[in-house]
Amino acid sequence: MKFVGAHTSAAGGVFNAIKNAQLIGASAFALFTKNQRQWSAKPLDTKTIDTFKSYLEDSGIEPQHVLPHDSYLINLGSPDSEKRAKSYDAFVDEIERCEQLGLDRLNFHPGSHLNKIGEDECLDLIAQSLNRALDATTGVTLVLENTAGQGSNLGYKFEHLAHIIDRVEDKSRVGVCIDTCHMFTAGYDIRTKDSYEITMSQFENIVGFEYLKGMHLNDSKPELGSRVDRHQSIGKGKIGLDAFRFIMNDKRMDDIPLILETIDSSIWAEEIRLLYSLEQ
Repeated sequence: MKFVGAHTSAAGGVFNAIKNAQLIGASAFALFTKNQRQWSAKPLDTKTIDTFKSYLEDSGIEPQHVLPHDSYLINLGSPDSEKRAKSYDAFVDEIERCEQLGLDRLNFHPGSHLNKIGEDECLDLIAQSLNRALDATTGVTLVLENTAGQGSNLGYKFEHLAHIIDRVEDKSRVGVCIDTCHMFTAGYDIRTKDSYEITMSQFENIVGFEYLKGMHLNDSKPELGSRVDRHQSIGKGKIGLDAFRFIMNDKRMDDIPLILETIDSSIWAEEIRLLYSLEQ
């Protein structure tokens, strides 16, 4: 069974993300548990936590179908030790917020080498940060998101994700989120049945579907392999509708949050209905 939603606004309180998900007919959703463009935020108070849990229970959306996203400022692979330490502290705070809200996963971008260190060294630094964070927290799975490969961002190759996972000691608490736009612009084609199967076989062989904990369903404005991250509405970009039909009929994507981050939030309800209509 598929669980489709969108990254909804938590403006005015994290619990509002739930109400906004219900308004578009979502059975899953993503959210930021704090301002994603600031390093720090006031702690979640008891009233906010209790309200979030109450709203979530009333919504019928299961915690495992919620995919929180961490701050865009965090870079666990930073070559600057002070900035990496600041990122680590902020990352642990994000994990603890998820735990407080009763959520079992946290989605994040791996990190960037900033053209100052090699790829492998950066990937190793990310893995070291994850091991420390896992030791310092409980109950939350850390979900690496594949990237488009813009600038010095790592995670655009399946091999990057596998490199990090291989070095994580507690593999029961590490996972992957596949963003379809990022995957496509990183060079992985999913537009035809054959290309889709080839790409998914690569993912299975290099990473493994046992690590798939969520997906971001986005069409792409840029072309295949462009290494540019610009999302488009479903069926209106360079990927096209067929790829999403393949996903909606792929049992490997059952029981995980499938999250829209498409550019026009006013049609998210329509896009959710469209995606469900593709099921056969």
